[in-house]
Amino acid sequence: MTENTATAVSTLDLLVDVFRDVLDYADLTADTDFYEAGGDSLTAFQITGRLQEILGSDDIPVSLVFAYPTPRDLAEVVDADFGRP
Repeated sequence: MTENTATAVSTLDLLVDVFRDVLDYADLTADTDFYEAGGDSLTAFQITGRLQEILGSDDIPVSLVFAYPTPRDLAEVVDADFGRP
């Protein structure tokens, strides 16, 4: 039996990977600010969409990316409010 990759990796690591991919910013870290990395409303929707796919939930508002603009901050809120499967 294989372990699901999404549950084997922390929310923070997943978000760093998603931010890196969506923002096309290879050196992005857990503390890189979304806005300083070139984020805008379109990329915020892309990040939220990916996160919803990973968590299997469509209840994650895009406003969270704007309110918690680093992967670290967003991961804390996602884990606290939405949990991981």
